[in-house]
Amino acid sequence: MRTTHRGVPVYRPNVYRTDAIIDPYPHYTRMREMGEVVWLPRQRVYALPRFAECKAVLRDDEGFISGQGVALNPIINWMSRGTTLNSDGAEHDRRRKLVAHRMLPRALRAIGESVDAQAAAVVDAALAKGAIDGVADLAMALPMAVVPDLVGWPRDQRDHLLPWGGATFDVLGPVNVQSLRALPGALRMLRFARRVVRERAMLEGSLGHDVLLAADEGKLSHDECSPLMVDYIAPSLDTTISAISHALYLFGTHPEQWQRLRDDPTLLSNAVNEVVRYESPLRAFSRKALRDSQIGSTSIPAGARVLVVYASANRDEREWDDPGTFDIGRDATRHLGFGQGAHACAGQGLARLETTAILRALVERVEHIEVTGPPTWAINNIIRRHERLPLRLVG
Repeated sequence: MRTTHRGVPVYRPNVYRTDAIIDPYPHYTRMREMGEVVWLPRQRVYALPRFAECKAVLRDDEGFISGQGVALNPIINWMSRGTTLNSDGAEHDRRRKLVAHRMLPRALRAIGESVDAQAAAVVDAALAKGAIDGVADLAMALPMAVVPDLVGWPRDQRDHLLPWGGATFDVLGPVNVQSLRALPGALRMLRFARRVVRERAMLEGSLGHDVLLAADEGKLSHDECSPLMVDYIAPSLDTTISAISHALYLFGTHPEQWQRLRDDPTLLSNAVNEVVRYESPLRAFSRKALRDSQIGSTSIPAGARVLVVYASANRDEREWDDPGTFDIGRDATRHLGFGQGAHACAGQGLARLETTAILRALVERVEHIEVTGPPTWAINNIIRRHERLPLRLVG
């Protein structure tokens, strides 16, 4: 049995099995111990489990490209053309600039008071209920109140946004049972977005409406509008839901950290960064090597795929002191949970705003967050988040 592939250590366990999706960290630890690059034979990809190599590839947009897809599924990579995620260089910049003004600090400050008020209402409602599901009652409630309006989704047509959004991430994994099950939902999301664009049903003044007006002016084709709407609605929901639900669980299981935050709310920004470092919303995306390249001391042939494992990099012992400890006093600003380089998450400012708003509302109202039962995990190739999280908030 081969232990290396082109001189690269081979990691044989399937990191996309259900048990590895639920508990990936032992796999990541073993991969980091094996080397700066490991070969995953099931997915036929060079995986990067360490921080330095992940960061280097994310910042090398010319050598490791996204324009031929970030999935481990060639069919999905072909189908995903026309999105900001699956583009490079000038094409990527053009698409990103169409909506960048909506995500700038000035624009987010303008909606800050509204988001804080909505977060306060969400927390007050959860306190009144007593026993709650932290996902449905808190983590989902705020993004669903904010993001669809911002993107411009018709208000009477939002029932399927969450499952369809999750499916659009799930299909970006390898070809496995999980991604095959998710494919119909991802296709429904795209078909629905096309209908919304065709009927010009986006809310006036929204991000989606801006994109449509840009198409009317010839800045992009109308065919690009629906993939761009999907491009922003799915990440803006799922990554934020993940961050908020993980924050609830981590503070519920680390009461000393919760008390520390209540004693010093200036640590809110630190806390959000540490949550995203400790439990990265995105597990991994791939890049394609455009030419023969070096990652550290490892040679990567042109045309090969590399897997940037954000969640492993954020627990790399070479980068972080005691990375397996949740510590809101840590400076985690350099984490890779929102990516890096040209493809850094465009909506990360919004995700930070919403997560901070929920935590601020909780700090002002809640003495203890009690986890009252084991969480249920959402099984998804890409997104790591809870499906259910039994909680009780003690005011």
